[in-house]
Amino acid sequence: MRAVVTGGLGFVGRHLVEHLGAAGDDVVTIDHSGPSPVDITDGPAIGAAIAAAAPDAVYHLAGWADVGASWADPAQVFRVNAEGTLHLLRACIDAGVSRVLSVASADVYGVVTEEELPLTEQSPLRPTSPYAASKVAADALAQQAFLGHGLGVVRVRPFNHLGPGQSEQFVAPAIAARIARAERDRTDTIPVGNLTARRDLTDVRDVVRAYRLLVEHGEPGDVYNLCCGTDVAIQTLADHLVGLAERPVTLVPDP
Repeated sequence: MRAVVTGGLGFVGRHLVEHLGAAGDDVVTIDHSGPSPVDITDGPAIGAAIAAAAPDAVYHLAGWADVGASWADPAQVFRVNAEGTLHLLRACIDAGVSRVLSVASADVYGVVTEEELPLTEQSPLRPTSPYAASKVAADALAQQAFLGHGLGVVRVRPFNHLGPGQSEQFVAPAIAARIARAERDRTDTIPVGNLTARRDLTDVRDVVRAYRLLVEHGEPGDVYNLCCGTDVAIQTLADHLVGLAERPVTLVPDP
């Protein structure tokens, strides 16, 4: 299979490119960085890149991933995640791509009470951040591309994932990096934020395996939650990481 991965130089993209290559796929990477950068918000450039690659399948991972930073520039996050998705879908329609995986986020479900669990694909979408709103828009655009143009789009809403190479913008590597610095500097305490939240965490290497399976076997037009189905307290995650430290360290809440 000839595949294009947008955002192929990002955290998840690198793992996906490696997995697709190991599975025997011919992979083309499109990214805003690297030797031949392509801006996802540049419609003609995206169209030309997809046409030149002539892929059987496109994995659309490119986008703004920092939820917290989206509050500072909501217009840009919407442009990257929503308008960028629109350009990518249009390019795939024009190029006759047979299958597209549109990656949204479980953040579209917003704040969820315990009574509303477990979440399903039919749970209401209640975005609370600009990032989440942009992902709702991108999800709707992908659905419209299927309904209006017959594009073979499979939509996926991944929950939290973690693994090698993840940025310190995310909780697991942030805590791990602070522990590593504490070991290096021989300090005894580590400042942390609120550890009471609970998250469904999946290893990124399992996430990318699921992405390829969805491209192969997912039903076009449908949407799939991608998670392990078990929630973990961030406190539990932090305690586990502290337990791996080479010297005693203590987590100290920082309001």
